[in-house]
Amino acid sequence: MPELQRLHPDHLPALLTFEQENRAYFAASVPDRGDAYFAHFAARLTALLTEQAEGICHFHVLVDPNGEILGRFNLMDAADGSAELGFRVAEKAARRGLATATVLHLCTLAATEYGLTTLRAAAALDNTASRTVLTRAGFVPTGEEVQLGGRPGLGYVRGTAPQV
Repeated sequence: MPELQRLHPDHLPALLTFEQENRAYFAASVPDRGDAYFAHFAARLTALLTEQAEGICHFHVLVDPNGEILGRFNLMDAADGSAELGFRVAEKAARRGLATATVLHLCTLAATEYGLTTLRAAAALDNTASRTVLTRAGFVPTGEEVQLGGRPGLGYVRGTAPQV
């Protein structure tokens, strides 16, 4: 069973592999990160870990028993009891319920470990998979229209209290 782990420096090689192997798959539904992202990956990871140490963000990876990363699940810009949820799952791990289960688990961690009461998210209107995950995990549309890499999207919100 995959395990959600807080991001740490030892994840670098597996995380880079995850991003490279899934780049085209991700680019079909979210804006591509560009070549510079990969060229400076180690420096970017260091910056993320600094943000995490400062409590600004909480980064996680979903790791299978062999150490392969199957997904990223992040809580960003944590302030005043709220944070922005972002996630991406490897193509080979998609459509198995892992994203929904992990987002639900992260909602619990948000409340119990990070003291967050509200999570926000956004998904492109044409990103049916992400919108489905958010809905299944108890997020509700805010009615706020957003732009995600030039594509129309919708904002979502969810409290971290257990859903019934």
